[in-house]
Amino acid sequence: MKRRTAEDYVLDSVIYVCLIALAFVTLYPFWNSLVISFNDGNDTAAGGITFWPREFTMENYKYVFRDSRLIHSFWVTVARTVVGTFLSILFTSMFAYAMAKRGLIGKKFYMIICVVTMYFSGGLIPSYLLIKELHLMNTFWVLVIPGLISVWNMIIFRTFFLGLPDGLEESAKIDGCNHLQTFFRIVIPVSGPVIATLSLFTAVGHWNAWFDASIYITNQNLLPIQVILNQTISSILEVEASTQISGTKQEFLLGMQSVTHKSVVMSTMMVATVPILMVYPFVQKFFVKGVLVGSLKE
Repeated sequence: MKRRTAEDYVLDSVIYVCLIALAFVTLYPFWNSLVISFNDGNDTAAGGITFWPREFTMENYKYVFRDSRLIHSFWVTVARTVVGTFLSILFTSMFAYAMAKRGLIGKKFYMIICVVTMYFSGGLIPSYLLIKELHLMNTFWVLVIPGLISVWNMIIFRTFFLGLPDGLEESAKIDGCNHLQTFFRIVIPVSGPVIATLSLFTAVGHWNAWFDASIYITNQNLLPIQVILNQTISSILEVEASTQISGTKQEFLLGMQSVTHKSVVMSTMMVATVPILMVYPFVQKFFVKGVLVGSLKE
């Protein structure tokens, strides 16, 4: 075993210092937002809030959760995330499996069409008219079907499938499997890392999405939590603006003098971020193997 020198220890020290600094720069903004969400809003406006709440309060979260629609919209978002992620990964992986077939007629033409959609879209008005003609307005499926196929994820899936040994499918054919049986019984079980990674990315996209719901949905019972939280932030902005115009003392709804726009923004950000953030530790080990292998191996 090679004996470590002084230069090795110095290099290790520099690496650890850089990693600690990077971790701090990455985590501190989130921690500071969490601290502000638990701090009195008027006290936060004075500045100086860093690592701990100076005047601890739960009024910010009470203001956010006072909307009775929040719990219902939370489950709408959960349903959208689960159903949308499952169907998107299923159909995208099946599409990628077909595109990975070397004998597919017109494969280059199909690939060109797919790539074009990554750079150009039909526009907002044509998309709205299409959704309307498909009778998807004010339905749950308008949150799922338009994003059913992801070309970027398809390319990653396709590249990953091209890297699989040909012997896997050949042995499946010998055993009498058709293409669907080969896909579900052979290909999917060995594609765990790339499926887990792309599922997380897709789930985060569904969880954070709000623009499509704000355009295509007017039924309050189908609005996801992101739209409701955005409306909550807008409501307190209206209160602040009205009190400034009237020249009265700045007081907020339900007599919450400790609630300000910034404190509500931080609270809503925590409510919207923490649930999906808790998923990351369970799939973190798949990131490098799933993304790097799937995107670089050809």
